[in-house]
Amino acid sequence: MKTAPQGGPSAPIVALASAQPADAAEVQRARAFAEPLLSGQPLDTGEEALAHADGVAAILAGIGAAPALQAASYLVYAGDFLNKPEEIVAKAFGESYASLVMHTRKLVQIQRAARAAKVGEDQRATQTERVRKMLLAFSHDLRVVLLRLASRLQTLRYFAASKTACPRDLAAESQQVFAPLANRLGIWQIKWELEDLSFRFLQPEDYRSIAGALQEKRVEREQRIESVRQTLESDLREQGIAAEVQGRPKHLYSIWKKMQGKGLDIERVFDLRALRVIVAGVPECYAVLSRLHELYRPVAGEFDDYIARPKPNGYQSLHTVVLGRDGKAMEVQIRTRAMHEHAEHGVAAHWAYKEAGARGYAGVSAAGDFEEQVAQARRAVLHQLLAWERDTTASEAAVFDDRIYVFTPQASIVELSAGATPIDFAYAVHTSLGHRCRGAKIDGVMVPLNTKLKSGQTVEITALKEGGPSLDWLNAELGYLQSQRSRAKVRAWFNALQQAETVAKGRELVEKILQREGKTAVRLEDLAAKLGFKNADALFEVVGKDEYSLRNIELLLRPPEPEPDQDEWLAQRRTRPTQSGTPKGGVLVVGIDSLLTSLARCCRPAPPDAIGGYVTRGKGVAIHRCDCSNFREISQRAPERVIAVTWGEGKGGLYATDVLVEGSDRQGLLRDVLEVFAKEKLNVTAVNTQSVKAGQDTAWMSFTVEVADSARLSQILRSVAQIPGVRAARRK
Repeated sequence: MKTAPQGGPSAPIVALASAQPADAAEVQRARAFAEPLLSGQPLDTGEEALAHADGVAAILAGIGAAPALQAASYLVYAGDFLNKPEEIVAKAFGESYASLVMHTRKLVQIQRAARAAKVGEDQRATQTERVRKMLLAFSHDLRVVLLRLASRLQTLRYFAASKTACPRDLAAESQQVFAPLANRLGIWQIKWELEDLSFRFLQPEDYRSIAGALQEKRVEREQRIESVRQTLESDLREQGIAAEVQGRPKHLYSIWKKMQGKGLDIERVFDLRALRVIVAGVPECYAVLSRLHELYRPVAGEFDDYIARPKPNGYQSLHTVVLGRDGKAMEVQIRTRAMHEHAEHGVAAHWAYKEAGARGYAGVSAAGDFEEQVAQARRAVLHQLLAWERDTTASEAAVFDDRIYVFTPQASIVELSAGATPIDFAYAVHTSLGHRCRGAKIDGVMVPLNTKLKSGQTVEITALKEGGPSLDWLNAELGYLQSQRSRAKVRAWFNALQQAETVAKGRELVEKILQREGKTAVRLEDLAAKLGFKNADALFEVVGKDEYSLRNIELLLRPPEPEPDQDEWLAQRRTRPTQSGTPKGGVLVVGIDSLLTSLARCCRPAPPDAIGGYVTRGKGVAIHRCDCSNFREISQRAPERVIAVTWGEGKGGLYATDVLVEGSDRQGLLRDVLEVFAKEKLNVTAVNTQSVKAGQDTAWMSFTVEVADSARLSQILRSVAQIPGVRAARRK
């Protein structure tokens, strides 16, 4: 009977083809180099290192990997027992081997550290995700991925053959990470054996139950399969179709998954009896399908055409289920020889590109077509790895060229954008670590903080106990930050620092008022609530920004004074006329020397501003601009104290007015603004400047100037706004 390799959990994989003599000698040379180092040395699983390397090399040979990759399986483990493994391997075997040894050993070490870390049940999913990303991080050298797959399979075989308990975490990792990876790469032989062995260790009772049921029916099933196989092969030969018909076993984990997924018992699993038909070309595939459906009755809904619509990993075949002459279902797969090689060995069948180089595969020179085929194979594999990443994370934006994976000293995976720096790494780990970052090591070597990281590197951050980021980090030309998230965190730190300074300034001004008014016992939170603020810091912030008049706080703190008799006040007003003359019609006339009036400092009105008057307690009438927020507030609180006022007809008076100028913080900006004021013969009585060093450097300048009328001031401010670097100029 011709059957595919039965492949029990510990069955070896048969090699596809013998290596060329030169390459076989290379494998033997690598083994001879490693043997004295590995003999008698146990791995952390308990398996002897040399036996493990032999097993890995045999698995790689079985899936068609190049002999150079088989040789690397010895050198990787030998590196654990060398002082400078990369240098020694490079001298003895070349740079290509040294690079492979370096990356594979690094991945092995990190995986060991990850397994050694104690994690709870709630962290197991995270641990599995780490290992998956580790494999993705090293996918730039695809040989590393194959070596890890073969090594994991050999480890599971060791536990099965030695009847040693396999750690549950390792078996789960094999089932959830390594088997799906092998499936993505189309390496069916490794995929199904990883699944069966993991299933055996994770669910031993279910495994034994299915294995026992299959064993009881094995002889009868094989007799039926052989009978149908011979009949079909003979019939196809009579039809002029050259075909190889094989019996195909169903692996245990797949049977169990089908039973669980569809709620079937083992009798209803159709492909327990299965045939595989291998022909020369695609037309023959469909000819076999047609003849098969003539000989046997097909089962409705059990046909799949993976030739017209290949699976994501490139798998192609025709699948159908038919009822045999005994009435029992049987699955048949129909494919070409090339499809069969891809289905069994996937990308591994073409795994020669790294070793070939300029000299070609197996020492035969090749150019043009070979290199293009290699490039296409590499792109196809990367596409499959990317699809696996996307399926697992449900992320549409995951592109290998845009992401890198680096490691902390504790073997945690950190995912970053391509081009990220150690500071980006620090912020990704923790915001506080990013703020305090002052130095970095990559793979144990000190590097500048603007060094671009690469996948697979281990990054260690040197940080202060306390401290903050540098403004230089926000300079894009210096290249300290690549991530927008990191930039946002740095800006937020400086914004918070500026806010703290503003709040401190506001607190100081408010406390001075409390001291002056003798109200130091007043709770600041209560004061803020009475003034309509959410908390004291909100009050301090607006006061610190000069956006809230301190007069409001003074009015709140002072006890109410008895109001003067209205008639007496009006009589007093009539007997004290202003410089502009006697008021008419009950409208107060405001002049420079008005005895009963004072210009409010919060808005500093000047002709011809629209103005209003407010009768204060004992201090006459306060004159405000009609658009003054304080005037609107007190008018709503006590409308009976608001009176109509107008400017007098006197000429030549000067009024103090506040002006705010916002601009880019540059050298000479204040001088340029003052030159405009001097040119316009504007008297400046006070200047206050403040610089904000966060995001865009900003300068705030406050001027108190004397003007005869506000209309002329508006013209002057338009001139100030034309100064280079000035963003806004306005009255306060």
